[in-house]
Amino acid sequence: MTGVERAEGRGAGPLLLGVRHHGPGSARAVRAALEEARPRVVLIEGPPEADALIPLAADEEMRPPVALLAHAVDEPGRSSFWPLAEFSPEWVAIRWALAHDVPARFIDLPATHTLAWGRQEEATGTVNDGDGDGDREGDSDGDGDSDGHDNRDGDDDRDSGPGPADLRIDPLGVLADAAGYDDPERWWEDVVEHRGVGQGDALAPFTVLEDAMGALRETYGSGGHDRDLVREAHMRLQVRAAQREFEDGVAVVCGAWHVPALRRKTTVAADKALLKGLPKVKTDMTWVPWTHRRLSRISGYGAGIESPGWYGHLFSAPDRPVERWLTKVAGLLRAEDRIVSSAHVIEAVRLAETLAAMRGRPLPGLSETTDAVRAVMCEGSDVPLALVHDRLVVGDVLGEVPPTAPAVPLQRDLARLQRRLRLKPEALERELELDLRKETDAGRSRLLHRLRLLGVAWGEPAASRGSTGTFRETWRLRWEPELSVRVAEAGVWGTTVLSAATAKAEADGVTAQGLADVTALAERCLLAELPDALPTVMRILADRAALDTDVGHLAQALPALVRSLRYGDVRGTATGALGEVAAGLAERVFVGMPPACAALDADAAEEMRRHVDAVHGAVGLLGDAPAAGHGDLRGRWQSVLRVLCGRDTVPGVIRGRAVRLLLDDGELAQDEAALLMGLVLSPGTPPADAAAWIEGFVGGGSGGGMLLVHDERLLGLVDAWLTGVPAEAFTDVLPLLRRTFSAYEPGVRRTLGELVRRGPGAGGGPAAAGSGIPGFAAELDAARADAVLPVLRLLLGLDEVDEKTGNDLAGVTG
Repeated sequence: MTGVERAEGRGAGPLLLGVRHHGPGSARAVRAALEEARPRVVLIEGPPEADALIPLAADEEMRPPVALLAHAVDEPGRSSFWPLAEFSPEWVAIRWALAHDVPARFIDLPATHTLAWGRQEEATGTVNDGDGDGDREGDSDGDGDSDGHDNRDGDDDRDSGPGPADLRIDPLGVLADAAGYDDPERWWEDVVEHRGVGQGDALAPFTVLEDAMGALRETYGSGGHDRDLVREAHMRLQVRAAQREFEDGVAVVCGAWHVPALRRKTTVAADKALLKGLPKVKTDMTWVPWTHRRLSRISGYGAGIESPGWYGHLFSAPDRPVERWLTKVAGLLRAEDRIVSSAHVIEAVRLAETLAAMRGRPLPGLSETTDAVRAVMCEGSDVPLALVHDRLVVGDVLGEVPPTAPAVPLQRDLARLQRRLRLKPEALERELELDLRKETDAGRSRLLHRLRLLGVAWGEPAASRGSTGTFRETWRLRWEPELSVRVAEAGVWGTTVLSAATAKAEADGVTAQGLADVTALAERCLLAELPDALPTVMRILADRAALDTDVGHLAQALPALVRSLRYGDVRGTATGALGEVAAGLAERVFVGMPPACAALDADAAEEMRRHVDAVHGAVGLLGDAPAAGHGDLRGRWQSVLRVLCGRDTVPGVIRGRAVRLLLDDGELAQDEAALLMGLVLSPGTPPADAAAWIEGFVGGGSGGGMLLVHDERLLGLVDAWLTGVPAEAFTDVLPLLRRTFSAYEPGVRRTLGELVRRGPGAGGGPAAAGSGIPGFAAELDAARADAVLPVLRLLLGLDEVDEKTGNDLAGVTG
């Protein structure tokens, strides 16, 4: 008697293999059952639209974890995932069928209905989707909530419904509780993962699990998921069709929760009645790469598991899984420069086995191995243990799909660019340094900026290390599976990355709400090198700038424009029109700034102070730009600053900052700055106004601490004012002063404290020689300065220059 015939002895039906999604024990049991039963067709829980994609699973370039992606044709963002790992029973069934030339088919409710359900729920505001994930179908954030796998198929995920009337049970939780376990995951490991596949009877695990689920279904019915009744009706119809075609050679791999429903006798008419009138939406399907991290429950994936890396190890380890796992852990910790020897591994294995025996477990599980790693290899610390959990227990494995898999044209163009630029998607976050003077790096920069404009956030800009020049960029790259959905969404803008980014930029320019949004878009167009979009964006920018009279908006927009001039310069982009707009914008800021700074409250004054800083930096760059063409912009801006620092109606924080900017530019002598500070800090000025002036002058991260360190006259003025503040006003100004001085580096604060404790130098001038404070003297100490020359030679590589040219350091640097 064949395995199928023995299984059908339960009641003249198909071989029903109830599984836990992403369960390695279920995967091994499915493989053993199929080898014994040798069915003529394998039916699998999943969307039938993916039947044509099944042969791709045999491609050598297909490496799990992968996922079936379904999305609405007219709304690509409405999508669902069906993830499959190497240890997923469904994947094992697909691979077995392909290896044995047996037809494999998906039998769940078609995605055309499940995606339409999601649209219907958004229209009505309901979330009870009945598929077990507790969220709306069509969720496109990649969290798996719309993956088509419910959370009662033995995966112990406990979703809570909207209210008591929609109580949803966790089957594994109920079974674990009945067995005296407080952790369903540990119960599943003990009864399935650590018990093998059934000695002598490959079907025994499925028989036991079916009986257990049958008892639960008798007690709880649909478990609060009425929509499952529709899904199960469709599956029964597909099973009947397969039985008519293949007679007694049908095997079904589905979630264990569904097995009693598929075994139940119903009429064809009753099942068709449940499917009548379901909403539909046109869909496309393909394979996309997935990651272990996205399989984990920490990602929010509805049918997720806590430890995909651990489960992958259990499935792939040929023997001695505990020893092999702890060897992996040791290798990881050694790579992180922790001292872990073979003796540590041996002792950890012994401890894990001892813990399992004490806890009454058949084999050490993840909890025992984790406790052993913490005690033996991590010396009780959870810091390295967190690394083990992140890198191994969860993991960053990224699957691959063959280039022959169906894809939107934009995805194909992106894959072509990734190959040409040697920019491979990876699940592990990494930093990428780009030198824009190199053609390959410039191409990578263009691609990443264009993708960001399209909403495909594969890379995020980061602060460059070692250089602040415009020829260098630093990116943090990490490929997430849901980015495939974003690419599909962006396909509506064009068939190539360049054409799509151009169309998206033009559309964003038309719909931009404010002037700052348009200037930011112009900057992004230059970074992405979109020459066809830039004229449209510039025309919109000129129109918006001419109509906007808010100085704050103009001040916000100017820095982005000036940055764009610099980016265009390093990329060789023509930016003449951009320079004209930037210079005209600057002129309008100059005219409107003084009246805009009058009569402001504290919050508005602080915001305007930030605008003044931004405009000052922008004018400094714009004054050097050859496209400016508007005369001495820098000189006119300095005239505006002089007006600001002399008007009593301007808040103190702005007046103080204006004085500081003029002093830094050399447009204001130190004596004049000291005079202005002395006037502000005189007894006639309210303490709160004086404190605001000080914050503007030496606060806001402007290096004001070093200014006070090197000019004791200014420090003496501040010190004298502060000691003279009346007691009743001191508590009012203290928070402002603390905010100002707490921003200084610790070394600067320490030096200021020493200077104040010593008292100001004679006549309030610079620190006198012999003051006793390290680093201060009347003149430069040439001997101390010469002591750093060998280190400078080493850092700058000037020794090699000296050997070739014979020049000394002074000659080279001079």
